[in-house]
Amino acid sequence: MKILITGATGLIGTELVALLLQNGVTVHYLTTSKKKIESKPNYHGFYWNPNQGIIDENALMGVDSIIHLAGATISKRWTPKYKQEIIESRILSSNVLYKALKEHPHSVKQLISASAIGIYPDSLTKIYTEENNEVDESFLGKVVMKWEESVNKFKSLNIKVAKIRTGLVLTNNGGALPEMEKPIKMGIGSPFGSGKQIQSWIHIHDLVELYLFAVEHELEGAYNAVASNPVTNKKLTQEIAAVLKKPLFMPNIPKFLMSLVLGEMHTILFASQNVSNKKIESKGFKFKYNQVDKALMNLLD
Repeated sequence: MKILITGATGLIGTELVALLLQNGVTVHYLTTSKKKIESKPNYHGFYWNPNQGIIDENALMGVDSIIHLAGATISKRWTPKYKQEIIESRILSSNVLYKALKEHPHSVKQLISASAIGIYPDSLTKIYTEENNEVDESFLGKVVMKWEESVNKFKSLNIKVAKIRTGLVLTNNGGALPEMEKPIKMGIGSPFGSGKQIQSWIHIHDLVELYLFAVEHELEGAYNAVASNPVTNKKLTQEIAAVLKKPLFMPNIPKFLMSLVLGEMHTILFASQNVSNKKIESKGFKFKYNQVDKALMNLLD
């Protein structure tokens, strides 16, 4: 099997490439940096520049599936200019892939795209499944909607499309967890706002296994990539502190303060999404880490 990956050198991409290579999959990857192009047994890099509509079509040779992870990080201050980059990095990259597949002979049968549970409205009471059609009115909700629209059009090329709606990814190599860890280690950690907001999370191990599962089972449609037991922000903070053996005695961090510090990006910390994973489990996928304490002990111990 041969898979083409975009965003292969990112947080999830790095782990996913390692898993695919372990499973005997040949990996082609696209990079915007010519310095990052490597060619090793079963691992070959190709240049692209979505902003300029450039792609090395050789990347598509013999490829069965595409895993599309490319997109600018949302963990950076959302200036008007950067918000545009967040959207364009997802839409333009999809458009370049679409055009290349439409205009050149290829063997691609499936496209699996990253997506996010940020599409679901902020709620302390609802449980969201993939059947939910409401879209959150926040900037992130609109980003995810446009992102998914940009990959849905691959269906017109007779390509199966799967969208992996990912929750809070727990990994010690970057993302949210190390940032939550820092103040707790310093003895000044505390929940955000009321702490009641529900955070649907997934261990990086399960996330990359889920992508491989989606390829092997030729999945189509949207799938929530979250563990079975979402937790409140307060519970997550307490569990991190417990694993690190650190006390929690500071008052909760008020929303207005984080708004001053982070600007509009602060909404990520206060959004509540209780998301179900029953659909992917019904396909036969088994999570290794379903309890947040076990996931944290694996990552932080």
